[in-house]
Amino acid sequence: MKGVFLDLASLAEQDLDLGAFDSVINDWRTYPATAPDQRLDRIGDAEIVVTNKVVLDDAILRAAPRLKLVCLTATGYNNVAIETAKELGIVVSNVAGYATDSVVQHVFALILAHHTRLFDYTAAVRRGEWTNSPRFCLLDFPVRELRGMTLGIVGYGELGQGVAKIAEAFGMTVLVSQRPGGDAKPGRLAFDEVLTQADVLTLHVPLLDSTHHLIDAAALKRMKPTALLINTARGAVVDNAALADALRRGEIGGAGIDVLDVEPPPADHPLLAADISNLIVTPHSAWAGRQARQNVVDATVANIRAYLDGQPVNRVA
Repeated sequence: MKGVFLDLASLAEQDLDLGAFDSVINDWRTYPATAPDQRLDRIGDAEIVVTNKVVLDDAILRAAPRLKLVCLTATGYNNVAIETAKELGIVVSNVAGYATDSVVQHVFALILAHHTRLFDYTAAVRRGEWTNSPRFCLLDFPVRELRGMTLGIVGYGELGQGVAKIAEAFGMTVLVSQRPGGDAKPGRLAFDEVLTQADVLTLHVPLLDSTHHLIDAAALKRMKPTALLINTARGAVVDNAALADALRRGEIGGAGIDVLDVEPPPADHPLLAADISNLIVTPHSAWAGRQARQNVVDATVANIRAYLDGQPVNRVA
């Protein structure tokens, strides 16, 4: 049994324990990253492929006749041709719930940084404004408490529920949206209702046809002019250009974005423009806590072990 890890560096593996991989397969090839034109050569005659973001499209899967198992070191699987995998009998397993603590704390880091005006005050101190102030403190930027605010959650799985628990501890009112295109569930409100009521709207849905550009120009216009949008899901769930325009026009109060529709982004990406002041962008790092990354390794090994035992788990194909 041969295995290949196509993009190990995507886990920033330097501080991780990877020994468990050798406990399930002793013939491993690992690569820090794999370019599109390197995929076939590196997969070779491997029966197991581990990947985070390397695209395994229809052509690649069909050109790898020995491939039996694809393990994703992520929850999302839009980089794998799932229907082709099903046709060819290739098992595809993902990992879920590995980064709940990391993502939830990042969501609130973005929310708190915005509402405490953290970066504005830090910049003011560095400019010497506190040193030169006639008072003991700076009060140049309005700070808002989370207590009493309404948090709207779109996507109420592991991550959405984790965010809800912390929101309630802050004294926020939590509204859970029906997922557009999903089945109706008790206790959830229509998406449009959550959109218009939320002081903070946080997204935790996968990227599907039904969620692509879920937050578009029309949705942004329906939000409160003081509302904060948080996206730690997938970049294309939000129309990035429309969000940049809405922020410039003051149609919403601000945004905290950890994911973009192109990653890594080009220098001229609309959400990297220097003239958008009410925006915080982080580089897809919400999931990257050390324990979260070790959880990915351990869960991936467990998926491989289950497959070898004839009982695949966490299947998406």
